[in-house]
Amino acid sequence: MKRNSLCVTVGTLTFALFFLLGSCGEKRKILNDGKTPVERYGALHSQGTSVCDESGKPIQLCGMSSHGLHWYGKYANYDVMKWLRDDWNCDLWRSAMYIGGGGYAQNPALANKMIESIDAAIELGMYILVDWHVLPERDPLLYADKAAEFFERIASTYADCPNIIYEICNEPNGDDVTWEGNIKPYAERIIPIIRKYCDNIIVVGTPFWSGDLTDAMKSPLEGKNIMYTMHFYAGSHGKERRDHIAGAIKSGLPVFITEWGTTKDSGDGGVFEKETLEWIRFMEKNKICWANWSVNNKGEDSGVLKFNKDNSAKGGWKESDLQPSGILVRQILRGEK
Repeated sequence: MKRNSLCVTVGTLTFALFFLLGSCGEKRKILNDGKTPVERYGALHSQGTSVCDESGKPIQLCGMSSHGLHWYGKYANYDVMKWLRDDWNCDLWRSAMYIGGGGYAQNPALANKMIESIDAAIELGMYILVDWHVLPERDPLLYADKAAEFFERIASTYADCPNIIYEICNEPNGDDVTWEGNIKPYAERIIPIIRKYCDNIIVVGTPFWSGDLTDAMKSPLEGKNIMYTMHFYAGSHGKERRDHIAGAIKSGLPVFITEWGTTKDSGDGGVFEKETLEWIRFMEKNKICWANWSVNNKGEDSGVLKFNKDNSAKGGWKESDLQPSGILVRQILRGEK
C-alpha cells in the first residue's frame, strides 16, 4: 500500500518551536516560525550544487545519524527523533541499514525498523536519509540484488513522499572498488528502481570510504536530483579534504555530507572541537547538508550518549547523559557554537 495520503498530511501539523536554517555566517540561525522542516521546505530538489526547497531556494539541512539499525535500532524511534527535532533542533534523521554482519542480507525483516523510522519522520515533519550502509562489503555490486529489493519496497511504499532522501551506498571502499567499475554501474541499476516512483534526491557514495569525488566529477551520473557524498572525521581529515570538496562544488558537482564525526575516522581518539568547528563553518558557507555520526551508547567517542546510558531510548537526555561529542554537536545544532 502506498502512503501518499499520509505524506500529504505532513503539512497539517504545526507547533511553536525553534528550528534552524543554514546560514553563511558563523553560527546556525534559529527560526521560530512554528513550522516543521517539511512544512517549511516542502519537496526538495537538487539545483546546481545545492539542495533547494520547493520554491528553489538553497537550504542547509542538518541532523543526526543512527548507528547500525541491527545494533542500535532502539534509538530509531518516534520519541528519540522528536527529542532531536525539538531539543537538538534537527531537521534531518539518517537511518543506517547495514547489509552484512547480521544486517539486511541475513535479516530482511530489518526493513521494518527502517519503515518505523520513515513513519516517525512523516509524523514529525522531518526529512530522513534512507541509508544502504555499504561498508565491510566494500563493493556495492556484491549485494545489488538485495539493494534492488530493498529500494523497490521503500520507494513503492512511499511514492512521492517529500520526507525521504535516498542514500544508495554509504562508503564503497578498497583499491579495486572504483567509480567506473563498481559504483557507477551499481547506481545505474538502483536509481531507475527509485525513479519508477519518485523524483526525490538520491545521494551516491564515492570511492575510498566516500573520500574521493574526482571520478564522479569526471563522469557524473545522468539524471536530475542526484548528489554525491563525501565523509569526514574532524580528527583525521582537514583542509585538504575541504579543498577537494570546494573544488568539486566549483566544478558543478552537488555534494551532501551524509556522515561526519567529531573524532578520528576510527570513531575514537577524543573530540576535536577546533577542527570540528572549522568544518561546520565550511559547510555553512557552502550550504552543504549534513548528518552527524551517531546516536548510540556503545561508548565510542563519536557516539553522543555515554556508555549504556538511556537504555529506554526515549530521548529527554540531560547533559550528564551525553558524551563530549554529543554536547558539542547539540550546541552546534542549536546555534550555540
